Amino acid sequence: MPDIRDLLIEIGTEELPPKALSTLSEAFEQGIRDGLEKAGLTGGEIHRFATPRRLAVLVDHLPVRQPDRQLERRGPALTAAFGPDGQPTKAAEGFARSCGVTVAQLQKQQTDKGVWLVHVSHEPGAATTELIPGIVEAALANLPIPKRMRWGDRDDEFVRPVHWVVLLFGDEVIPATIMGVQTGRETRGHRFHHPRPIRLAVPIRYARTLATEGKVIADFNERRAAIRAQAEAIAAELGGVAVIKPELLDEVTALVEWPVALAGNFERRFLNVPAEALISTMQDNQRYFPVVDAHSRLLPHFVTITNLESQDPGQVRAGNERVIRPRFSDAEFFWNQDRKQPLAMQMETLKHVVFQHQLGSLADKSDRVARLARFIAEQRHNNTDWAERAGRLAKCDLMTQMVQEFPELQGIMGRYYALHDQETSEVAQAIEEHYLPRFAGDRLPATDTGRSIALADRLDTLIGIFAIGQAPSGAKDPFALRRAALGVLRILIEGELDLDLHALLKHAAANFDVSLHAKPAIETVLAFMMDRLRGYYLDQGIHPDTFEAVLECQPTRPLDFDHRVRAVSAFRQLPEAASLSAANKRIRNILRKIETALPFEVRPDLLKEEAEQALAGQLVELSSEVIPLMEAGLYGEALNRLATLREPVDQFFDQVLVMAEDPVVRDNRIALLNELGSLFLRVADFSRLQD
Repeated sequence: MPDIRDLLIEIGTEELPPKALSTLSEAFEQGIRDGLEKAGLTGGEIHRFATPRRLAVLVDHLPVRQPDRQLERRGPALTAAFGPDGQPTKAAEGFARSCGVTVAQLQKQQTDKGVWLVHVSHEPGAATTELIPGIVEAALANLPIPKRMRWGDRDDEFVRPVHWVVLLFGDEVIPATIMGVQTGRETRGHRFHHPRPIRLAVPIRYARTLATEGKVIADFNERRAAIRAQAEAIAAELGGVAVIKPELLDEVTALVEWPVALAGNFERRFLNVPAEALISTMQDNQRYFPVVDAHSRLLPHFVTITNLESQDPGQVRAGNERVIRPRFSDAEFFWNQDRKQPLAMQMETLKHVVFQHQLGSLADKSDRVARLARFIAEQRHNNTDWAERAGRLAKCDLMTQMVQEFPELQGIMGRYYALHDQETSEVAQAIEEHYLPRFAGDRLPATDTGRSIALADRLDTLIGIFAIGQAPSGAKDPFALRRAALGVLRILIEGELDLDLHALLKHAAANFDVSLHAKPAIETVLAFMMDRLRGYYLDQGIHPDTFEAVLECQPTRPLDFDHRVRAVSAFRQLPEAASLSAANKRIRNILRKIETALPFEVRPDLLKEEAEQALAGQLVELSSEVIPLMEAGLYGEALNRLATLREPVDQFFDQVLVMAEDPVVRDNRIALLNELGSLFLRVADFSRLQD
C-alpha cells in the first residue's frame, strides 16, 4: 500500500445560492485545509471545485496516517517527589499512577527552574481514513451560512438539501455518514444531460470524468473563463463587444454547469430609450451580457448563457427574446411618460416625500443642499447659479416612473431628463455625479458643480442625522454615514479641493431650523470624519503614528492634512528623521515640565555656548526659508530643509545644559527649544512618531 494517496471530498446538493457559491467554496476549502493541518496531515496542493450542485475539494498526495507524536507530561519537582530518605513521596506516586507507570519509569528533566519528574509517551498516528469524516463535518459546520435549512425528517441542517457525498481516498471509499447521507464513490452529472450516477475510480480523474461523461465543468475558474470566451466570441460575430461585469460573470458562472452561449436580438426602436435602462434590465433581471459597438454604443443584441446544449437553439433564443421584450416596452413607456413634464415640476412632489421625519421632506433637504452647494461653489469661485440649480433638481428624478421602476438609475435618469429640458450640460451632469462615489474605490465627480452638490448632499446628511442622535452604532449605519464621510474626504483630497471642513460643517448646520440644535453636532461630526480619515490612510499603508502626528496639529482642511501626511511619511525615510524625532520628543518633555509661561523670544546676547549659537543662527536662517514654504503647503520641501538641523541639534543636546543654574540663561535656552519645536509643529507633532 502506498504511503500517500489523493483525497476527493464532494458534497452534492440541490442548487446552491449563486451569489454565495464562491464564498462557500473558498470557506469549504479553508475548513478542510485547517482541519488537515490541525491533524498533522500535510499533503500537496489543494484544488477546489464548485458548481450549482456541488462543493468539492481534491487534495494531492495525502499521507495515509498521521505522524507519530511524542507526548511529554510534567509532574512534581524533584525536591517534592522524594523525601529525605530518598523514597518517593505521595505526589510522585500519584503522578506515576495517573500516567500508568511506576515512579522508576519516570524520567527527570532539567530546566532553568530546577529538575522535574516527567513522563514521556509515544502516541502512534491515527489512520487518515479515521480522521477525514470529522474534518469534513467540522468544515461544513463552519461554513458562512446565515440561515440553514432542514429537509425531510432529518435533523441535519445545511444551505440546501444534500443528496450525495463522495469520500474517495486513493481508490477506496472512506465509509461515513455525513449530513445523513452514506458516503460513496458515485457523483452526479448534469441534471439534464447526464442525470444518472457516475462512478469515480480515483480522485485525480474527478474533473475530467465529470466533463467527458457528465457534461459538467467542475472548476469554477475554468467555467468562468469558458463563459467569458464564448460571450466575447459571439459578440464579435455580431460586430460588437460584450459588456461583462465581473460580478455578473461570477453569478452566471454559479448558475450553470455546462455553459452554452447564445445570441439574442431586440427591436432597434428600443435604442431610443436611454441605454442604461436597457442594460440594467439585461444585466440585473435577465443575467444577459449586453453588446456594444467600438464606441460603447448599445447594439440591439445580447448574449445569454444557457445551461445545456439544446437541440433547438432557435427556440431557446426566441424564448429569451420574448421575455425581455415586455421589460423593454415598460422602460420605453416610462421614458416617454416622464418627459411629458419638465423635471423641475417634480420639486413640488418632493414636498410630500419624507426624508427623515425630524429633518423634513426631500424638498426641505433639496433646499438645504442647494444653499450649501452655492456656498461651496462660491468658495471655489465656480458658477454658483449652476450649483444651486443642480442642488434643487438633484432628487427630482426619484419621483419619475423610470426611477421608481429602476431605482439603480437614480441620478442617471435625472441627467437625461435635465438635458431633455435644456438645462445646461454641467447641471445635468452634476445631477448624476452627486451620487459619486457610490462605494469604496468608485470614481469621483468630474465637474465642479457635481463636486459641489456631492459634498453638500453628504454634509447635510451627516450634520442632520448626528443632530437628531442617530449616529452609527456598531455595525448599524442605516443612513450610510461612514460611506458619506469617506466620500466627502475623497472628493476634497483626491479632487484637490482646498476647503475647510469645519467651515463647511458650520455652514451646513446653519441651514437647519434652530429648533433642531444642529450646531453642537459640528465637532462630533468632525471627529467622526477624522476617524474615517484615519482608516483612509491605514488602507494606504500610512503608519498610524504619522496620522496621529498630523492630527495633533488639528488641521481642518483635508487637502492640507493630506499634504502634511505625505510630507511626514517621506521625511521618515530620511537618515536624519530618527534623530530629529527624538529631539522633538526631548523638547516636548522639557517644555511639558515648565510650569510658568514659556519665554517667547531668544536673546542672542545670552547665547553662551558655541553649540547654542550655531543652532540659533541656523534656525534664524532656515525659518525665513521654510515658513513661506509651509504657508504655501509645500511641507515636503520644508522638511527636507529642516533635515539639515540634525547636526546642530545633536551638538546642542550633547554640549549644552538646558536647565542651567542661571534662570535667565535657562529661559533663553528654553525659548530656543520652543522656537525649534514650534517650527516643526507647523507641519506635525514629530514627538508622536515611534521609532
